[in-house]
Amino acid sequence: MTRLRLRFLLQELDLTGTEVILGRSPDCQITIDDPLVSRRHARIVIENGEARVSDLGSRNGVRVNGSLIRGEAVLKHNDRVRLGTQDLVFLVVEEGATGHLARSTGYMMHCASCARPFPGEVSVCPHCGAPAEGTAPNGYDTITGIVVEPQTSWTFRLLGEVIDRALSTRRAADAERMFQRAAQEINDRVRGGTRLEAKLLTTVAMYALRLSKLLGETRWAVWMIDVYEQNKALPSAEVLEELESLDGALKQPLRDRLTQMLATWNAQPRGTTSDDEAAREARLARVIAGTSA
Repeated sequence: MTRLRLRFLLQELDLTGTEVILGRSPDCQITIDDPLVSRRHARIVIENGEARVSDLGSRNGVRVNGSLIRGEAVLKHNDRVRLGTQDLVFLVVEEGATGHLARSTGYMMHCASCARPFPGEVSVCPHCGAPAEGTAPNGYDTITGIVVEPQTSWTFRLLGEVIDRALSTRRAADAERMFQRAAQEINDRVRGGTRLEAKLLTTVAMYALRLSKLLGETRWAVWMIDVYEQNKALPSAEVLEELESLDGALKQPLRDRLTQMLATWNAQPRGTTSDDEAAREARLARVIAGTSA
């Protein structure tokens, strides 16, 4: 028996019936929470064992293997379908075929707040942001051999482009809503005692500072400082430059928190300080001095 499926995030979803609508609306058979996805974005028609995808007049179109489609496109095994910033992989699965044994590698949960399903491996509902605690798991089969990335990695790969677009177009509400989900994953990882790699810290910090600028408040900048302090790390040169670019109304309230971060850094036992660390330490001290100007 042949099954047609879409792999999205950590799960594989069966395409059943004759038509599947994909979009941001909760009325769609497959709901994708991405500001760049239209409410009714695409349609997949299943007929005679074949699946064809078409655009429903969305703002950003539908791409198959990187190419923008016109009209309908027939889907083949392992084709990548992109809606907004989200990639879905189309699969044709022959049940019982050698090397394709079904097993459970994850589960779906239903949000206690909005009742919509989402992958159980994440800590918050990707639709409404409610904590996953208290939701009920519902078993789901996937295919042997699928590699599931750590949740922080896929969260930032999927959300980063959306956050960046929202910040660039000054859509403060969208930017903050998406960044809250990313921040929750960071908080969970930090609470678990995992130190974040420098590149991820820089990415998160730049988003936080840009969001603080857009909102005109320090809340996310203070959160960013807390993350650096908990990781016993100094901001990168890129982040320090962004801090320096804040206007006085934002910089001045950060003085005490920046001073505490520098003190925490200086108090921790370590060997020889590298030239790069010394330069960043001195630059951070200049940023702090500049907050009182």
